[in-house]
Amino acid sequence: MSNEVLKKSIERGTASVGVVGLGYVGAPLAELACMSGFQVEGIDPYIESPPEPLSSHERFRHTRDFEGVSRCDVLVLCVPTPLTARETPDMSYVEEAVRGVAGAVASTGRGGRPLLVVLESTSYPGTTREVVLPPLERAGMKPGNDLYLAYAPERIDPGRSGHDLAEIPRVVGGIDADSGDLADAFYTRLGCAVHRASSPEVAEMSKLLENVFRAVNIALVNEMSLLCRRMGIDVWQVVEAAATKPFGFMSFKPGPGMGGHCIPVDPFYLAWRAKQYDFNPEFIELAGKINRRMPHHVLDWVAEALDSTGKSISGSRVLVIGVAYKEGVSDTRESPALKVIELLAGRGAIVSYHDSLVPSVEAGGTAYSSRELTEETLGDADCILLMTAHPDLELEMLRGSGLPLVDTRNALG
Repeated sequence: MSNEVLKKSIERGTASVGVVGLGYVGAPLAELACMSGFQVEGIDPYIESPPEPLSSHERFRHTRDFEGVSRCDVLVLCVPTPLTARETPDMSYVEEAVRGVAGAVASTGRGGRPLLVVLESTSYPGTTREVVLPPLERAGMKPGNDLYLAYAPERIDPGRSGHDLAEIPRVVGGIDADSGDLADAFYTRLGCAVHRASSPEVAEMSKLLENVFRAVNIALVNEMSLLCRRMGIDVWQVVEAAATKPFGFMSFKPGPGMGGHCIPVDPFYLAWRAKQYDFNPEFIELAGKINRRMPHHVLDWVAEALDSTGKSISGSRVLVIGVAYKEGVSDTRESPALKVIELLAGRGAIVSYHDSLVPSVEAGGTAYSSRELTEETLGDADCILLMTAHPDLELEMLRGSGLPLVDTRNALG
């Protein structure tokens, strides 16, 4: 099969698609591929079965090893790219996935059938060419012959409504023109608008810019919130007033820190890569430091609230409302609430939490279970700390509790 034949099979939806990693990125992509007519192999060794409705789709098959690679014409890598404990890029999931693909290719030979490999995981510029490509070449694949490789960063924002996966434009950068053409054809078949980047590096950097932009602006408004607090000014009113300008201003909201899979992580990916080029990204690193410091400020606010009732943090019962990193999702990755709970416990507080979407969590090495939000639960608390306000949260119950309340999200107005 030549690349032209592969392109036509992609355009017709007759190509076989493999999705490596069936998490919050891979599962929706696999479902969209099924809906677009493709036969889909879901490859994920870490789950017993994929979520519904994917697992019951007639065009979908799940495997926990890489034997399905031999049946695929298109392979999309959607694996995590977290930080190490030293806040450097953790590429272990990408490396494991590529080793699995390379091993399957080496064992089957594929008979010269071309394979399009697309990396969607957020990473630093150079990942596609430096981490993904070499193992595939060592497995005997040749770029431009039987291997086509591209980068197309995922752009999912969990919990955000109004943007279906197919409606989000995709940035695509191939290692060569043919790779870009094939990846373009694949995402076009999925119903996505495609912006062609000239290289994987451009596409990789574009994803980091998107999230660093948000991280820097969140850091700015968080610092403004600290200044406003010191000056006795309501920062929420300040943001509301500034947002009336129809140009030159984008509204970002202050909060207790940043969480999630990308925004808290990506500045560190870019800073790490920049230093390899003898460039010190001071502005980006400063934003990261400001946002990482916010949970410590929240600790101070809780101390102030308790002090107003003649109590100290040590020995006080603090009820944390919401441990997910944002409203409407169950994701606790990099959630500032976990750091705040750790800090509170470290100061001697007796911490409990309520989160309708997160039944249990670990913070600072201690396991916690969510409590039902009842009058009895509120009666056991000395202070309420609102970290995340899910849509189903009974705000009036909190407002009427009579307890000192620290509202980091302005949910109560």
